[in-house]
Amino acid sequence: MQKPDFSGLRAVFVNCTLKKSPEKSHTRGLIDLSAGIMEREGVEVDHIRLVDHRVAFGVQPDMTEQGWDEDEWPQLFERIISANILIIGTPIWLGEKSSVASLLIERLYSMSAKQNDKGQYIYYGRAGGCIVTGNEDGVKHVAMGTLYALQHLGYSIPPQADSGWIGEVGPGPSYLDDESNAAENDFTNKNTTFMTYNLLHLAKMLDDTNGYPAYGNAVTKWKDGEKWAFQNPEYR
Repeated sequence: MQKPDFSGLRAVFVNCTLKKSPEKSHTRGLIDLSAGIMEREGVEVDHIRLVDHRVAFGVQPDMTEQGWDEDEWPQLFERIISANILIIGTPIWLGEKSSVASLLIERLYSMSAKQNDKGQYIYYGRAGGCIVTGNEDGVKHVAMGTLYALQHLGYSIPPQADSGWIGEVGPGPSYLDDESNAAENDFTNKNTTFMTYNLLHLAKMLDDTNGYPAYGNAVTKWKDGEKWAFQNPEYR
């Protein structure tokens, strides 16, 4: 089998930890496992720790136009939309993704009405995945909600597009703590590796074909009256 060439792809990891830099983030620890694979495969990797930025709440593209004094989201969006792959990293709190991850998804949603040069929604042609860490149950629950949101916005989700690590339920060692022995967890290591390569394969296929054909899914065409094979059913 010929080794794929992933050079030229770009990936952005958005860490939705609640901790500001330079405080240690266990979620970043697992992110680094995936990012390291990508970098060794020649992929350009960008990291955003969302809580380090002044991102306003809301579902409009620039919340300074809605009365907020400051909003760094438009600048962060340019880094995200320039990448072929978006991976959201989040800890688990009370069985859910972090509040920062919810904020990120809301702000991604705020840009979702924008269109690409083919008249499709802006996130078409990009791959999405998620990484989850914590000391309580909920990895699959968090992944379900996060991946649903990404595909609803237009990201493409490959097989097994999530990875996670959880310690023993209750207070205890987290991913980067030596006593957790998380680095030797074969299940997490395998899933993270498979997730990473599945994202790379899908992103490369989409990049090679310039995303999806615009037949049947172009917003501009629909607004102009093009309905392709759609027709309203006839009720008798």
